[in-house]
Amino acid sequence: MTRVINHMAIVGAGVMGTGIAQIAAQAGIRVTLFDNREGAAQGARDNLERTLGKLVSKGKITSSDAQLILGQLEVATSLADLKSVDLVVEAIIERLDAKQALLAELEAVVADDCILTSNTSSLSVTSIARGCRRPERVAGFHFFNPVPLMKVVEVIDGLATDPMIGDCLQALASRMGHRGIRAKDTPGFIINHAGRAYSTEALQILKEGVAEPAEIDRILRDGLGFRMGPLELFDLTALDVSHPVIESIYNQFYQEPRYRPAALTRQMLDAGYVGRKVGRGFYHYADGQKIDAAQPQVVPTVSALPPVWLGTESEADRAALTALLQTLGSQVEQGAKPSSEALCLLAPYGLDATAAAGKFATDPTRTVCIDPLLDLGRYRTLMPTPATRIDMRDAAHALLARDGVGVSVIRDSVGFVAQRVLGMIVNLAGDIVQQGIASVDDLDEGVRRGLGYPQGPLAWGDEVGAERLLTIMQRMTELTGDPRYRPGPWLRRRAALGLSLRHSEPALN
Repeated sequence: MTRVINHMAIVGAGVMGTGIAQIAAQAGIRVTLFDNREGAAQGARDNLERTLGKLVSKGKITSSDAQLILGQLEVATSLADLKSVDLVVEAIIERLDAKQALLAELEAVVADDCILTSNTSSLSVTSIARGCRRPERVAGFHFFNPVPLMKVVEVIDGLATDPMIGDCLQALASRMGHRGIRAKDTPGFIINHAGRAYSTEALQILKEGVAEPAEIDRILRDGLGFRMGPLELFDLTALDVSHPVIESIYNQFYQEPRYRPAALTRQMLDAGYVGRKVGRGFYHYADGQKIDAAQPQVVPTVSALPPVWLGTESEADRAALTALLQTLGSQVEQGAKPSSEALCLLAPYGLDATAAAGKFATDPTRTVCIDPLLDLGRYRTLMPTPATRIDMRDAAHALLARDGVGVSVIRDSVGFVAQRVLGMIVNLAGDIVQQGIASVDDLDEGVRRGLGYPQGPLAWGDEVGAERLLTIMQRMTELTGDPRYRPGPWLRRRAALGLSLRHSEPALN
């Protein structure tokens, strides 16, 4: 039977601790707040009173509800006041020695059956519990900011954690209106771990000179549907927070190439260009607002458009592109080979334009590639070879922008931008599940809620197709020689067997 938590304590009355206290009290749980900074716990309670007042004024809760919630909140003056609680959530500074010292103090105060949890975002739960007399009652309980709005919490089992503790925390999360997702104690847990693909691949694309920051962000935001591009997201979270996490996860995984940091963000951090809060990061800001933001690329003016010859890898792509080009008023050639005047428009997966010209045996000076992974009614990415003539590049741009849909022209790159990033996201998600760090459902739901992705990575992968994604990753690995792109066993096996990427194997006896 899962234990019911009736009285919990929160140590650390900062933004996170206050948010956790709010959702717990709203769930009818008695909450004791403690902070060793004089007046901090009372200040947090006062802030919550004001927050509840705003909710009343907006009609979200009644005045009597607010009073009942406030009645659940009390302030402790010392750790000794926590002796009767059922559970403690530690939300103090993210420093291992401080957390270990606090848990040692708590063990001297609370009952033997009191659950001890840490809201750590990056430290090993096993390490935090290492000095405890009863490490089996210690677990991670990692919320996201702002806690009342981010309806997900990671429940992390350390190596010594009793599984029943995690069961209890998941039930508690549900009671507080959050989805508890179960994680094995590994660097980055689930959500920060899964998020490495989006951010680090964008930095790799930038490093290679494939596109400018605004173009990378525009393709991923407008083309794939992310709420924010990865580089503007770096500016929001700030590199003094984000870059150390990138380095930490990379080193904790013993320099696994998938998590490789970029020298650029270290240079920006050293220069103090950490993002929006200082007015400069990947973009410039004034009063927190982006200034001099790069505008969409100017559509060239061309006097006449050449006929177009299509090279595609599937009949479905050919039909979709043919229909689009005809709608745009283009003459689409039907021959097995392009005429000497034709623009050769290719739609490859995983290849760069140079390799695509070789695959389809087209003249590289007349070759431009279009990313078939994107919804072409929503956004389009074009990619010439280094040898493509300017008139052909401009003709492709002008033609594909005729109906007002956004177009980005990038430099030659394996997998364009969208294919690279989405392939890395799905491949890493499969690795996380393969390693038993999270279940399929917890991975997909956690990333969707915690990172705001349009879909969970594995569900998104099914929509694109496992075989297609495997082709993208295999080709990028072959062309670059970089092991960061190697397909993981989860993706490779399900693609080979025709299984859903959300398919889990039955448990072994």
